[in-house]
Amino acid sequence: MPPARSAMTIARLAASAGVGVETVRYYQRRGLLETPPRPDGSGSGGGARRYGVEDVRRLRFIRSAQAAGFTLEQIGELLALDAGTDRARARVLAGARLGELDAKIAELEAARAALRRLATACADGGTGPCPILEAFEG
Repeated sequence: MPPARSAMTIARLAASAGVGVETVRYYQRRGLLETPPRPDGSGSGGGARRYGVEDVRRLRFIRSAQAAGFTLEQIGELLALDAGTDRARARVLAGARLGELDAKIAELEAARAALRRLATACADGGTGPCPILEAFEG
């Protein structure tokens, strides 16, 4: 049995989660969010589709998972998990994401240190080419 729908339009659904209507449609095309039938049952014309509180919850889940850096494929897997029985798989996905974040943080810290060294060398040097510009040319 499909979840109960309310009088919420796609525009209201999108606004409730702080996204645009096209973002909602994109998630629907990707299979992350259900596309409800039109009220007349024809699938085209005949009235706007209606969304309910479960759709809002799911859309907010997607946005929160994206903010944590999960890919849409990973989010699809998270959505398919059962909150009561699939804790181990959720931990595996979270652990993998943590590893990716740690690697990105290390990369950014290295880039910051390199740029800091170049900026210091540029400020200390009086003549000759700028170390910052030289580094980016090579």
